[in-house]
Amino acid sequence: MISLLLAEGLGALGCGLGAGIATIGAGMGIGKIGGSAMDAIARQPEATNKIQTNMILTSAFVEGVALFAVVACAFLIK
Repeated sequence: MISLLLAEGLGALGCGLGAGIATIGAGMGIGKIGGSAMDAIARQPEATNKIQTNMILTSAFVEGVALFAVVACAFLIK
């Protein structure tokens, strides 16, 4: 009985850590995308619209992957 409770607790801990790591990774990725976009806009202000569009699209993809990872971790806990 105790080993079952221990396994369930460790599973929940693993899911929480997985969701946290996915969130941290997404935050770092979006921060890098934003920083690089600002550098690119500073170098070529005339390309602002193209850079901004690509930045938003890439950020959405990164956020989507992170959301998928968090949802997968939430489903694994049950």
